Amino acid sequence: MRSHCALYVDAGYLLASAATLMTGTSLRSGINVNHERLINALVDKAEASSGLPLLRVNWYDSASRGIPDETQNRIGLLPRVKLRLGRVGWDGEQKGVDLRIGLDMVAHARNGAVDAIFLVSGDDDLTEAVEEAQGHGVQVIVLGVPNQAGRAHAVSRHLQRESDGLEVLDAAVITENAVRADVPAKAEPTPSTTVDTPTSDKPTAPTPALLAGKKPLPPTTTTPPPRPQDVLVYSSATGAGGGYVAEQQPDHAQIDQQIRKVVDQVLNTYLRGAGPAERAALTQSRPMIPREVDRALLHDLCELLEIYDLDDATRNDLRSCFWRTYDEQHADSARPATVE
Repeated sequence: MRSHCALYVDAGYLLASAATLMTGTSLRSGINVNHERLINALVDKAEASSGLPLLRVNWYDSASRGIPDETQNRIGLLPRVKLRLGRVGWDGEQKGVDLRIGLDMVAHARNGAVDAIFLVSGDDDLTEAVEEAQGHGVQVIVLGVPNQAGRAHAVSRHLQRESDGLEVLDAAVITENAVRADVPAKAEPTPSTTVDTPTSDKPTAPTPALLAGKKPLPPTTTTPPPRPQDVLVYSSATGAGGGYVAEQQPDHAQIDQQIRKVVDQVLNTYLRGAGPAERAALTQSRPMIPREVDRALLHDLCELLEIYDLDDATRNDLRSCFWRTYDEQHADSARPATVE
């Protein structure tokens, strides 16, 4: 007799939404995550909500050529965790993740493996798989990651409607098991370890900008602006919206403002957590933008503009603005001092 629940975790949705909650951008490298503790917190939530013991955590992510990296290997070695990997396509987008989730949910429901499924995702493409699993007598609950207002972040309305319920995770599930990348990692993070103070990368001598009487760029601790209403749907295939089309396209002036806002957030978040090697790789790859950074730029702008996809002209403007902003920041720090 079936008496178990199971977790199906879209890692792309979970970690991008967690990064948005903590940094204001979906850049996954903007946070450092204790995956074991985060997974245990999700297990506790599923077992408490269903009253059933956990059968297994199915963890879905993408990897280059389907080969797990070091972090994914560690996750796969955790007890009762099954690592399921899609691929990374030539364009840098993950492939096959939502398909794996849907096939697994339906197969496990058909085989009577579980009574309750907890789906950590917002992907509209999973709606039909949810309906099929329900047809085999399984309850499907969507677990959403909270935004800064406490509502579920980027969960499809269709998915909400067809599921047996939407439960929003407590923000502590994220904030107690992850830390911003610019904060030194500790074995057991405490509130005192997450203060946004300058660390070892800051010079002790006055900067050229100060000597020149110019105000240097402030440390990137800007409070993220309020997020738009959660009408945009996360897609595990693209990391962008998937199921909402704005009623009216924003004008060009508004788009330019939003582009600069997104670029500032993503670039500053990336540079906070990047070491010397990553910073060098960034400049060496120019004009290409690192895949993860480019994905975050596209996803965040889609969400801010409340549109499903960006046209080529907007994508080009976004990427040009990224390098223009990068040059502006480094021009200020590299400008020689002037003597009165």
